[in-house]
Amino acid sequence: METTLVEQSSSALSGVARMLVHAGKLQPKAAEDLARHAREKKQSFVAAVISAGVVSSADLAHTLHQALSIPLLDLSAMDPQRLPRDLIEPKLAQQYHVVALGRRGNKLYLGGADPTDQEVIERIKFAAQLQPEWIIVEHDKLTKMLASSAASASETLASIAGEDFDFDIAEDAGAPQEDEQELADVEDAPVVRFLQKMLVDAINMRASDLHFEPYEYHYRVRFRVDGELREITQPPIAIKDKLASRIKVISRLDIAERRVPQDGRMKLKFGSKAIDFRVSTLPTLFGEKIVIRILDPSSAKLGIDALGYEKIEKERLLECIGRPYGMVLVTGPTGSGKTVSLYTCLNILNQPGVNISTVEDPAEINLPGINQVNVNDKAGLNFSAALKSFLRQDPDIIMVGEIRDLETADIAIKAAQTGHMVMSTLHTNDAPKTLTRLLNMGVAPFNIASSVLLITAQRLVRRLCENCKTPADYPRDAMLRAGYKEEELDGSWKPYRAVGCQNCNNGYRGRVGVYQVMPITEEIQRIILAEGTSMDIAAQAQKEGVRDLRQFGLVKVRVGVTTLEEVLSATNE
Repeated sequence: METTLVEQSSSALSGVARMLVHAGKLQPKAAEDLARHAREKKQSFVAAVISAGVVSSADLAHTLHQALSIPLLDLSAMDPQRLPRDLIEPKLAQQYHVVALGRRGNKLYLGGADPTDQEVIERIKFAAQLQPEWIIVEHDKLTKMLASSAASASETLASIAGEDFDFDIAEDAGAPQEDEQELADVEDAPVVRFLQKMLVDAINMRASDLHFEPYEYHYRVRFRVDGELREITQPPIAIKDKLASRIKVISRLDIAERRVPQDGRMKLKFGSKAIDFRVSTLPTLFGEKIVIRILDPSSAKLGIDALGYEKIEKERLLECIGRPYGMVLVTGPTGSGKTVSLYTCLNILNQPGVNISTVEDPAEINLPGINQVNVNDKAGLNFSAALKSFLRQDPDIIMVGEIRDLETADIAIKAAQTGHMVMSTLHTNDAPKTLTRLLNMGVAPFNIASSVLLITAQRLVRRLCENCKTPADYPRDAMLRAGYKEEELDGSWKPYRAVGCQNCNNGYRGRVGVYQVMPITEEIQRIILAEGTSMDIAAQAQKEGVRDLRQFGLVKVRVGVTTLEEVLSATNE
């Protein structure tokens, strides 16, 4: 008799409630009460069960998986950034508490906690014009993922700054006038919100660059995070021109000009903080590609310890930049952190009694107390012209963004010889090759020997995530080939490898510098005056205890800061 009553009671229930009763997870009376409560609160039965705490999300998902023989997926193993974003409307996903997991042919794989809800199936089938196929996921993980993806740009920034944010758009009297259609395009609300969301997401992900790339049949957005490009989303291709126009307006560029590259800047303000962005447009076959570089002022104020210098290299650098005159050169490929290193040195030297002037192309980060000048080739203001002007401005310290030609090199060296501290960058692979590069430019050997105090070469390698890094067992032969000595492999330390967790990017979080800091000693000066090769200089530097980039990187592996793979990749020359 009791069994019959239970069956009658459970048959009155529908979907998930009935399955939970049959599985013994709920009593019929409790299921009826929860169903009534869900109707009163206008929420789903699944949400009511989970919020009441009578069945856990994991238990519910496994029960439905066994009862319906529908695949079960752990959402925590998925990267939200890699899920398709254009298969169903975000509002629809939020309303019906589902997530699009992928598409194959005309099938749309849909993650949800209640696969018995036919209304969801019909509505999404109509909206997406695809046949939904259920995949069961845990309710709490789904809720967390949807909440994360639904956070708007304004909400994200409000949580950071506690108040509203806006773009700082300066008036430019010389800016071209836009027609009414162009103005309507750049004020298109969805485009404005999309751009704001992308910028805020990039800041939150600690990205250095955003790439907006148009192709023939699709449009994609990628972020460079810790030196690696990652695809973030593929918005509708129809927005490419409106988005380009919006970015151009707030960067004070000519929105009517789409045939030539343009460069500009914009600023995102929230509360008392402001972040600058450098904007570059490039006409391609299918529209304008736009790259936005994030110029975070805080990166220039990290301090020399945060950059990753070891004790010996740090002492050598600080000793040289503290001298009253001479030249310090920072070398490395594009994107190796040269500018941040120079800004860090300038911040150390930036005192009320010191006059510092810089000429850059362009000035990336505004530094209070330092006179920064942008190169303007059209107006005739190049590096050499600015340097000549600086020498009439009573400078103590001069920073030149890059030495590109003999004229700039000559003026910079003369400034270093006449009582000024000069800092600059060159694009060479290591410190010894910098000296031969100056010789090849045509700089006289005695000028190099008498003016250059120190050369530092650098690279950036990804820093291991402290939460998930794991000891690695590399073959002893591989460690020896990498550059370790037999006595260093005494078993007192273990290298680490990247694993990956929710707090990092494939096992890495942030980057750290690898440096070769080479002071120009009397012996190296003699080699320069004798017009010796970079190999001669490198051999002498080794005798004097100067670690090359590989040797410095191996130290970082030994102390567990990065992996052997990262160091080998960055120093494989």
